[in-house]
Amino acid sequence: MIMKLNKLKSLLYFISLPLILLNCSVSDQEFVIENSFLSRTITIENGKLHTKKIDNKRANTQAITTASAEFELRISEGTSKEGTDVILSSEDFTYVKTLEQGVDKLGVLLENKAHQLQVEVHYQLNSSDFYIHKHLTIKPSKNITLEQVNVEVQSMKDAFQPYTLKQITSQSMNLIITPRGYKPNRPGNVTDYKFGLGQPLYTTESATFWGVEFPAATNYVENEQLNCGYLWGNEIKAGDTYTTYKAVIGVADDSQFIDDAFYSYINKIKIRPLRLQVQYNSWFDYYQGVNREKFQKSVKKMYQELVEERGCKPINAYVIDDGWQDSFSKDADWGDKLWKINTDRFDPDFKSSHQLVKAQGGTLGLWYSPGCFFGANKMVKKLGEQGFESLDFSMSMSGPKYMKAFEERTLELARQGISYFKFDGIFGHLFTRAFELNGRGTPSMPQLNTEGFSSTDPRLNDSKYDELKTYYLVSSTERLIDIFTKVSKINPEVFMAITNGAYLSPWWLQHVDLVWLINADDGAIGDGRSGELVYRDGVYHDIWEKENTKFPMHAIFNHEPKKVKTGESDEQFREYLYMNLSRGTGFIEFYIKTENLAERDWDVVAEGLKWVYNVFPAFENVRMHGGLPRKSEVYGYSAWNENMGYLSFHNPSKEEKTYTITLDRTLGVAQVQKTYTVSSPIHNGKEFDGKQITTGETLSITLNPGEVKILDFK
Repeated sequence: MIMKLNKLKSLLYFISLPLILLNCSVSDQEFVIENSFLSRTITIENGKLHTKKIDNKRANTQAITTASAEFELRISEGTSKEGTDVILSSEDFTYVKTLEQGVDKLGVLLENKAHQLQVEVHYQLNSSDFYIHKHLTIKPSKNITLEQVNVEVQSMKDAFQPYTLKQITSQSMNLIITPRGYKPNRPGNVTDYKFGLGQPLYTTESATFWGVEFPAATNYVENEQLNCGYLWGNEIKAGDTYTTYKAVIGVADDSQFIDDAFYSYINKIKIRPLRLQVQYNSWFDYYQGVNREKFQKSVKKMYQELVEERGCKPINAYVIDDGWQDSFSKDADWGDKLWKINTDRFDPDFKSSHQLVKAQGGTLGLWYSPGCFFGANKMVKKLGEQGFESLDFSMSMSGPKYMKAFEERTLELARQGISYFKFDGIFGHLFTRAFELNGRGTPSMPQLNTEGFSSTDPRLNDSKYDELKTYYLVSSTERLIDIFTKVSKINPEVFMAITNGAYLSPWWLQHVDLVWLINADDGAIGDGRSGELVYRDGVYHDIWEKENTKFPMHAIFNHEPKKVKTGESDEQFREYLYMNLSRGTGFIEFYIKTENLAERDWDVVAEGLKWVYNVFPAFENVRMHGGLPRKSEVYGYSAWNENMGYLSFHNPSKEEKTYTITLDRTLGVAQVQKTYTVSSPIHNGKEFDGKQITTGETLSITLNPGEVKILDFK
């Protein structure tokens, strides 16, 4: 009896393994990797590897491939050597053997003898994940240059590319030339920097998302074919190996809500979980005139007004913005050490400033420009003369000598206790981007005849230079990621933001906490507070609704809230502040003139912070609702978790409007039917206090011209 039971257990175990047709030839095999969320069926037919289908168990759908390519490599003898490139897909490789195999993983070895090249293809699926990873390990027997690698290449009838813009411009097309250089053709939004890097792909019927876990990835759909990869352009020597970034396929439970699944995946892979980071920044107080004494005065004022007198939690960080560095005098020299401190303004190691903020329950943060923009710009020429890789008005983000020195200084500051870095000015700023054209730390393409071009030359706007520009962006992104990773090892709780010159890819969040809003001025432009809201929210609408950018709204740096003078009514300031906070960014950096605020202004700031403490758990799922801000249509923000949520509303028009909204999944409301009690944290919504509303019901709200209302649901 025991023997029979053991045989039965062995049989059951055998059946539970991935499906392998054991009594078949090497050229005819099938593998299934699966868990409770999805499965991927991979076949080898006539020695060729390809994916047969993806089963989405969450939505009970199938993504079936219509062609056989599995990956694609473009190799050459060098990016500078025309006519030597060859494109190889999985169809050009023959199966050699299986390296590893199980219900959650598969590894196979393929070979192309003609090009003396082997490729390992690895798939990995964790039991608790609704997404599967894949990567390649490339092993040449002769020197090759890997120009481009598409880790995933799959043809599917419902393949869809949500984000389609690609404008890798050097000079803003909204600039005009003047005798003194360039200036904006119009104030406000500048909307022509759209690198198109690091955005996911979807399938519209089978409800899957696809991409490569690298911010500078080039993911695109062409002729119903999903291509997930990146330009690289570096040499792999004979006998060496190169492992690609991971590709990912994830599944949603409903094709209308792939965004929700994708953002849930991003939240799982982030370097750190979403945190509420409340900060003071010295910029609007002192601009570049900040010093030890002024900073101390503002820190103590913030702590006194918000923490001591109004019971707010201690502020996370106090940030010294542009002006702390020794870059303004003619004798300033960074040849032996970058980003020296101006010791006439601050201690050599910020010792007293560290002690000050620690006494207030906070930490010290710094504005810091990798490219030496803004107040550090005067050092670019000097550094170039000293052998560091400079561009025309900034430093090269791929330059080996410069980036080594920048890394050393960054890690030194991290070890000294800097807990927040505002990396401001990476590839350029609002109007101008700079590109490395001379192959310093990045692939070169002299065949494009860019000799005599400046690094910011308007001629670089032409798309024929896109590959060269992308090589620089890829190399620089890799170099920056390496530095960010080392900073996080020194201080796992560090908070890092990449701002001016960055680009919006959700995969940045594997390395930093925050990315700048892009294509918007620091200060919101508009007529009064309502106009300022329309300006900033108009940019939000462009990014998420019009352009279909996929990036978590809670991880956005938006340069607000701002308060530089008193005098406006409490109601005006309160409505502006709450609407601003309702955007749901977990990063609240106050741009204020601390000595200019009246007691009642501090009262409103404290009210807003205390509201945020309560609703912050819902920020992870924030989104926009309603119409177009710039067309004076009612709009707002919605954020919910399982037990609570809020809705904000702004009527930017000059007439009273009634707005109707349904509490359903499009707002992020939980699918389970629940009854919520409504309240309002500001006085103009008190008519809703105590009312009850159930999931799926409709709510109507009337707003006066320019009015903001906030409703909480518990």
